[in-house]
Amino acid sequence: MMNRFERGENVEDRKLLSLLKKDANAGMEQLMNQYAGLVYAVVRARLSDTCCISSDIEDCVADVFSEFYHGLSAFDPAISSIKSYLCVMARNDATDLLRRRAKQRGQIWLDDEQSLLQVADDMEIESDLAEQELRREVLAAVKQLGEPDASILIRKYYLGETTKQIADALGLSASNVDTRTHRALYKLRNRFGGK
Repeated sequence: MMNRFERGENVEDRKLLSLLKKDANAGMEQLMNQYAGLVYAVVRARLSDTCCISSDIEDCVADVFSEFYHGLSAFDPAISSIKSYLCVMARNDATDLLRRRAKQRGQIWLDDEQSLLQVADDMEIESDLAEQELRREVLAAVKQLGEPDASILIRKYYLGETTKQIADALGLSASNVDTRTHRALYKLRNRFGGK
């Protein structure tokens, strides 16, 4: 039987969630005091080499906290910690902002599904521990998808195998591998608050 830590439950997260439900203002103040620096670092790292200005970064950070609060009922502390959930939301919101800016400039945005599973190697998070925790939680969520979906995603996005290589190794058709990949990514997006 899994203990509470292995299921992703965190006592501090539970207390914070309880405070958010009981007193929204005090809860949001504590949430922002605890995680604003981390969320800012994630957004800044994603947007730092683009045409986005500091007010774009600040707006994006504010949007992350607003979305978290308004989507509080969808957050499940048994699946993810608040810290990891906010990091994924910050990365997704920053990516969405980049897409909007690229569209405004008439550029084509190439959507890399791999970015949904990995935190960029050049991302400056406040500490290596936060990055390791996020990677661990993403990997745990991938494993929870079950087989063969977990193996497909690990082979495709962590080992860099092609669809054909995966299909041959797992005894599946290439189209089945592609279908399972898209469905598994959809499930992961929903688990981590993706749009």
